[in-house]
Amino acid sequence: MQTPVPDYLQQILDECGAPNTGATADYIPELADADPEILGICLATTDGVRYDAGDADVPVSIQSISKPFVYALAIAELGLDAVLKRVGVEPSGEAFNELSLEAKSGRPRNPMINAGALTTHALIGGGTASVEERFELVRRGLSDFAGRDLSVDEQVYASELDTAYRNRAIANMLRNYDLIDIEPEDVVRGYTRQCAISVTTRDLAAMAATLANGGVQPMTGQRVVEPAVVRQVLSVMMSCGMYDAAGDWMTTIGFPAKSGVSGGILGVLPGQIGIATLSPRLDSHGTSVRGVRLCGRMSKDMGMHIMEPPQPARSVVRRDRVLRAPSGHHVRVLSLQGTIQFSAAEHVLRIVQGELDGIQRLVLDLRRVDSLNDVAERMLAELVRRVQLDGIAVTVLDPEDRLPKPAAGQPVPDYSPDLAPFADHKRLRRRTAVERRKR
Repeated sequence: MQTPVPDYLQQILDECGAPNTGATADYIPELADADPEILGICLATTDGVRYDAGDADVPVSIQSISKPFVYALAIAELGLDAVLKRVGVEPSGEAFNELSLEAKSGRPRNPMINAGALTTHALIGGGTASVEERFELVRRGLSDFAGRDLSVDEQVYASELDTAYRNRAIANMLRNYDLIDIEPEDVVRGYTRQCAISVTTRDLAAMAATLANGGVQPMTGQRVVEPAVVRQVLSVMMSCGMYDAAGDWMTTIGFPAKSGVSGGILGVLPGQIGIATLSPRLDSHGTSVRGVRLCGRMSKDMGMHIMEPPQPARSVVRRDRVLRAPSGHHVRVLSLQGTIQFSAAEHVLRIVQGELDGIQRLVLDLRRVDSLNDVAERMLAELVRRVQLDGIAVTVLDPEDRLPKPAAGQPVPDYSPDLAPFADHKRLRRRTAVERRKR
């Protein structure tokens, strides 16, 4: 059997491809001459699988899609506090190339506009690297995100540098406010070269999947940045990545994204997939017209909006049974499943609370649990501790060792790989979800 995902991607390309309105970026000669009919899409999973359709292997310059990744590299190198001293995180509500700084601090408002991106680029290498060394750090870093060695499109670089008057003005303004410590022309050259790195839609999806995977490149297994860096980057992408259209994007499509004037859009659904589209014709915000259409279609079809309500927490309780041992003791078996975060863990605590009358042992079965976040681990470990302090024995089925072991001096539960010790127990009743909710 073939997976239907590529067929779905081809279907939405066919259905969203027309009308092909907008215009290519005319202020950069090489981009103005781009084929306006190019249309590609790629999804990359967090376990390293890519699905694509259309022109997903056509190389283009990365342009502003490089910004969140270089921001991540700067934070990883210098720490968040050092970066925040130079670049803010507030939406500007302005176009990407506005000469805009915060009134009080003088910082660029965020790293997604050109003023912030120039500053971020200048931070790489700690202010002591040469132009060439700084760019090589950027190129290698972006290559790590993509999972392959990336190179520069020299024609795009030369074309863009010849017309980089506005970025030169911004860089000189940044130097005037001591926000960059190196020569403005060096910053412009390095940043322009950064934007001219050549990528395909498949590359962009892989880079997005690295962010979706908490900073680990799914194809290579390399940890590129730490999860805390990813959280910072995705937060800024969510609020600032689409410039003066960020509000529309958030309300209608609803996942962190970044656009570029070569026609690319990169999106991230944390913990699930990376998304990339390519179509060179842009709207008035500098964003691909058909790319927005494709992302909107996927968000609607696949429930990708980050504000969509999750599955109800009570679904983590797979079974809730009461057994009677040959000795006459009563055993309550609570089998959990899926991904457990705060709300799901709270639900488990609530259905156990006050419902252990006549129970001599609680069995907590975690064999079908996919993941526990930190707070859920602590909550379930505390459940085990408190039940034991109430005089009830506890058996934990936790072959993956998801729960932390008790601290010294705390009661220790029994551990079992399965339910074999309870095979001779008679089932008395099975509590339904309706019964649990009535309590």
